[in-house]
Amino acid sequence: MQYSVHAPNPFICKNLPRLLPDWSLPVRSVLVVLQPCPVELIQFTPETDAQKQQLRQRFLKFGLAIVHILRRAGYLADLFDPRTGHPLLSQAGTLRLDDVAVVRSTLGYSTTHFGDCCSILHPHWGSAVYPSILISSAEPSQVESAISEVDGLLETHHSLSGCGSLTE
Repeated sequence: MQYSVHAPNPFICKNLPRLLPDWSLPVRSVLVVLQPCPVELIQFTPETDAQKQQLRQRFLKFGLAIVHILRRAGYLADLFDPRTGHPLLSQAGTLRLDDVAVVRSTLGYSTTHFGDCCSILHPHWGSAVYPSILISSAEPSQVESAISEVDGLLETHHSLSGCGSLTE
């Protein structure tokens, strides 16, 4: 698992009322979580569906632990379901969050299209990568602290610097 914490991109700032209509505070950080997958995710097969579900569950466990810490500290925080693009804990808005577009804008990774879908092209994993997003009113440093608190819940993860270079 790799992660990086960023300031929100202009799209998230502009569309916050349509993404999270019940939020009263601005978004200050976006946590991008990338997970390698044993298969490329540009196919629609039972195997890719099973892998996506497993990676989604792993992100939910990791992300909900971070959200709990941030909310306990008085911040707004929510993760977006990679399957639907809607927040899991807040009221859903009229707009879905496109995790691929967020990764492209924050990390500069290329994408590839297959059918009506778009996939990240990770520099090491190619299209065998599962992106997920967590948004918070906490500053990036506070999100990093929350991540440190949950470190060890899952397998070791590696940070991506804000500029997108890997530190494996």
